[in-house]
Amino acid sequence: MKKMLILLLGLVLVFATFGGALAAGEINFYANITAIQPIVDDFNAGHKTEAVYTRISTSKYLATVLTEFSAGKLKADVLQSPLPVMEILKEKGVLAPYKSPAAAGYPAWAQKDDTIIQFGIEYVAPIYNKDLVKPEDVPTRYEDLTDPKWYNKMVMPDPASHATTISWLVGLKEAKIFGDDEGWMKFLKGLAANKPMFVKSFGPTPAPIESGEKLLGISMPKYIISKAPAPLDWAKVDTLLGTPRGIAISANTSNPEAAKEFIDYWLSQNAMQLLASKVGEYVLAPGVFPPIDGINKVKVLPIRSLSDEEISNWGKEFRTIFYGK
Repeated sequence: MKKMLILLLGLVLVFATFGGALAAGEINFYANITAIQPIVDDFNAGHKTEAVYTRISTSKYLATVLTEFSAGKLKADVLQSPLPVMEILKEKGVLAPYKSPAAAGYPAWAQKDDTIIQFGIEYVAPIYNKDLVKPEDVPTRYEDLTDPKWYNKMVMPDPASHATTISWLVGLKEAKIFGDDEGWMKFLKGLAANKPMFVKSFGPTPAPIESGEKLLGISMPKYIISKAPAPLDWAKVDTLLGTPRGIAISANTSNPEAAKEFIDYWLSQNAMQLLASKVGEYVLAPGVFPPIDGINKVKVLPIRSLSDEEISNWGKEFRTIFYGK
């Protein structure tokens, strides 16, 4: 009998030890943002649940998630991507509703959805090599990018195929950055005339600027932080545009409470401060800005989500303008 009691006590202790670990478990976080491991590490340091971060590029994100979801093998408990991708995932039933109290101070437009919470803007700006571009030559307006002195000295994502760049260019038009459509078209043609080098996405844009192969480009100010100490700075135009970033819970998460806990943390002032300071992201938490000179003073506006048809049609038009065919 005594041996039986000792055995039962041992089993209780084993269950208490390992059962508690299983109860805490882990959650899988699929994100397209790069360099966010410090934020994930901070969450893991203060919570019983462990978050595991998987980075999926924007170009592969939708296909990856939808393929796993349709096969019943989606591992993600929490998903983050640009808003247009999140909206498609919601339409396909991949996301579950959740209104996080941590977003209470965010702009009203960022909280209007019952499922997707917008926490930042994938802001775009001209960036340049501050060691090679003289202060008097740094652009102060978007129109300055059409100056012939920048011929063959720029880099940007392909405006015929990169959806975010297509949306950004249309956003410039709709925000009336150039006054009217005629001014916008003049900008596009002037930019095309300078023969920028095209890359697949924003990710490869900093490298040729850093190396001096190109002097400036249409890119993201966050690379000033994430690529430091590269000699990068941004051209201080008065308005920046970008695609909103969203986050949501997976509809098939096996640990919904832990997933909510992670989202609440992600939207917290502390996490957004880390995202701004360590990654250079422009976030929507009130009073939080990346440590980039002038970013706290510039107007940053979200651009609308274009439909697939709009992306396709505008891509064809931009191909004609930038490629001449």
